Amino acid sequence: MPFFRRPDYVSDATAFLQQLKTQRPELDEQQRQGRALLWDKQVDRQAWAEFRQAQVRQKPYVYQTNND
Repeated sequence: MPFFRRPDYVSDATAFLQQLKTQRPELDEQQRQGRALLWDKQVDRQAWAEFRQAQVRQKPYVYQTNND
């Protein structure tokens, strides 16, 4: 341990979040439910593989007109 130890620094944002979580303990569970609703999904790998195979490659110069 250093001889001249400073108190641990806590930023304003961290202090705000700690205070918010002490005032609203149900917030963690609400965050988990929101994440499960939007992000934690089962991925259909077969559908993604078919989607990738069906894509048409983009031409290198998309704004150039072809007179073909």
